[in-house]
Amino acid sequence: MTARVRVELPGTLRSLAGAPPEVLICLDGPVTQRRLLDALESHYPALRGTIRDHGSKQRRPFVRFFACERDLSHGSPDEPLPLAVVEGREVFMVVGAIAGG
Repeated sequence: MTARVRVELPGTLRSLAGAPPEVLICLDGPVTQRRLLDALESHYPALRGTIRDHGSKQRRPFVRFFACERDLSHGSPDEPLPLAVVEGREVFMVVGAIAGG
């Protein structure tokens, strides 16, 4: 079964990638954060290094992931995403954190 995952990007990343407000990523097999972000970067190469570090593939400090009213930022990148995200009922949101002083 092919999962159709809806991904919402912040405006700055949409502009950089030339992407619409909501991107549809199709994946076969287990749907994990790592596989989803790999596919997103494959479809939109301009995003490489913006969401995750080029070398380590770890999430950038001021980027967060949300879905199903939960912060998924600190979970394992190889943990399956929530079923509602996999089924396309909920969106996987990439959010740029705001810092100030």
